[in-house]
Amino acid sequence: MTAPAEPAREAGLPEFPMRRACPFSPPSAYAELRENEPVSRAQLKVNGKPAWLVTRHDLYKKLLGDARVTANLKLPGYPLQVPVDEETLRSVPLTFLSMDPPDHTVQRRMLTPEFSVRRMRELRARVQRIVDEHIDQMLAKGNSAPVDLVSSLALPVPSLVICELLGVPYEDHGRFEEWAWAIMSHEISEEERGRAHYELDRYVDGLVTAKESEPGDDMISRLIAFNRETPAVEHSDIVSMSKLMLVTGHETTANMIALGTLALLEHPEQLAAVRDEPELMRNAVEELLRVFSISDAGTARVAKEDIELGGVTIRAGEGILPLNNAANHDESVFPEADRIDVRREAARSHVAFGYGVHQCVGQNLARMELDVVYSTLFERIPTLRLAAPAEELRFKDDAIVYGLYELPVTW
Repeated sequence: MTAPAEPAREAGLPEFPMRRACPFSPPSAYAELRENEPVSRAQLKVNGKPAWLVTRHDLYKKLLGDARVTANLKLPGYPLQVPVDEETLRSVPLTFLSMDPPDHTVQRRMLTPEFSVRRMRELRARVQRIVDEHIDQMLAKGNSAPVDLVSSLALPVPSLVICELLGVPYEDHGRFEEWAWAIMSHEISEEERGRAHYELDRYVDGLVTAKESEPGDDMISRLIAFNRETPAVEHSDIVSMSKLMLVTGHETTANMIALGTLALLEHPEQLAAVRDEPELMRNAVEELLRVFSISDAGTARVAKEDIELGGVTIRAGEGILPLNNAANHDESVFPEADRIDVRREAARSHVAFGYGVHQCVGQNLARMELDVVYSTLFERIPTLRLAAPAEELRFKDDAIVYGLYELPVTW
């Protein structure tokens, strides 16, 4: 396999992604760009290709609501964040995230009922039991030595929830968590990432094939049954949707559980507020989602035709990165945006789940899980505290989705 030639890098253009100087704030350059050049050019660190960055909240929403942009990652201008050989990219079918209407609409219509508000209300009691069981296990270890909150709670809870929802055997969680990590890492080789995609595809294909013969009471079986009654997609599409839900359904929520717990422990006045007024927790969830905005790469687009935005012209074929983390720290919408405020009235105006037709289909599940985990954790372990200074923790600056590798705690 021959790697594509790297484009010449343009002098003076900032590289993307940019690293956070503070774990609770976006890269410092975002504020300057938002103020002086809210639609600006950058070059991708992975390959030197140019792309446009959109950093203002109103322009972010305007761009993602524009039918003249596409999510098709096969287009030459698409700002991919990981190295991918062009030949490999051409051979990979588009997934739900990279489709445009009407294909995207068909698959979204199949998935939406699985994440409805009513479905989440039905699921909440089971999520509560899962959270309680894992906190029981934490407490049973005692507090003689630090416990890693990531491996003890933040990762296993959403992994188990999404497994039960999809109908995936939880005993396989170690394998798909490893594959998910490889797929989302900036710093592994293209061969390793390709191998992870291949193994995960083969695994999920086997699950779907088995459920086509022996369905159960789970999402994959319901997608199969729906498609038999109203044929709309192929077997491979159900595999692709199931793979996407499996990976994104645990990885993003796991990172938010760890980051949100860290933020509340590091801001005791905010933790005290939700303890005194438990009804604030749902707003606190929105504020934490806003503050961390853990993925800037999921909203990448390509202009299908020339677009005027923020006083500049984005030409047809050029790549665009509307930055969640920049839009969510826009002072015109969120005053004192770098300050965590669980009472913030505008918190729910965040775009951590994206915007427009591709807004995250699983956002109701994520919100519910975060609400249950944070509320239960701090109620049941009121003396929870960090077992290592925050500045010594390892953050996922090397991954598409931001998070923590470990979070040692004690009580």
